[in-house]
Amino acid sequence: MQHIKRFFWAYLLVLAGLWWFTDQTVWAELPHFFAWRSVLMQGSGVLAIGVMSAAMVLAVRPVVFEPWLGGLDKMYRLHKWLGISGLVLSIGHWLLSEAAKWMVGLGWLTRPERGPRPTLVDEPVRQFFMNQRGLAEGLGEWAFYAAVALMALALIKRFPYRYFFRTHRLLAVAYLVLVWHSVVLLQFDYWSGVLGPVMALLMAAGSVAAVMVLFGRVAVHRQLVGEVTAVRLHPALNVIEVNIGFQGRWAGHEAGQFAFVTLHEKEGAHPYTITSAWADDGRLTFIIKALGD
Repeated sequence: MQHIKRFFWAYLLVLAGLWWFTDQTVWAELPHFFAWRSVLMQGSGVLAIGVMSAAMVLAVRPVVFEPWLGGLDKMYRLHKWLGISGLVLSIGHWLLSEAAKWMVGLGWLTRPERGPRPTLVDEPVRQFFMNQRGLAEGLGEWAFYAAVALMALALIKRFPYRYFFRTHRLLAVAYLVLVWHSVVLLQFDYWSGVLGPVMALLMAAGSVAAVMVLFGRVAVHRQLVGEVTAVRLHPALNVIEVNIGFQGRWAGHEAGQFAFVTLHEKEGAHPYTITSAWADDGRLTFIIKALGD
């Protein structure tokens, strides 16, 4: 557990450090609240989409990271931490945007005068991004509301898993909209700094993962068909022990790691099933815990 904790905090610190190094804002020279707000919105946006991208990549269970993160069970835990962090950072980002509008409406703040935006004839890409800002802000806001609702459902333990599996997949759609929102609204100068390639790589990887989730392509090459050979109830422990015989070899799996199991092709793989024994002999014993709807 300490390993993924270190990875989690190191990831956040690296993202924040890359943004700080790239932005180069002289904070003492910022003239008013709205200038501070603009810089902080960029920073919170970078962190929010950065952790969401990492969470989305881990959602497809990439085997390459398992040795580094301590197995699929630890990777699942890190995915959850990143998702919750993305939720918190997104709410902070949204509050920076909306609270200023509320305070202006209440007369507590006065928005500085802004002239018309210039037309950048010699920079067509930057001009395109500027033209898309209004649409990106509107769609991003609604995607944020959808993501908050879906992540809240994911955190409600009493929410039946068979519904969670379906609603959680919709997070991939919200994420793709937020990627577009981030690409358009990220300060254009960031793309030419050290932060730009990192953000591009993270969002590209997250987008590929989101498409895989939407089309049900998660871990398709790591699935194995088997049949239940024995079932034993342990009422005192509130668990069921299931023996499964595989039609082939389950490559890459090790004893003690999480195994995602489904008993019906239309149901999602349940994350609360862990392996208790695996000897690479074509047989596996599962202890199923946290039984319910």
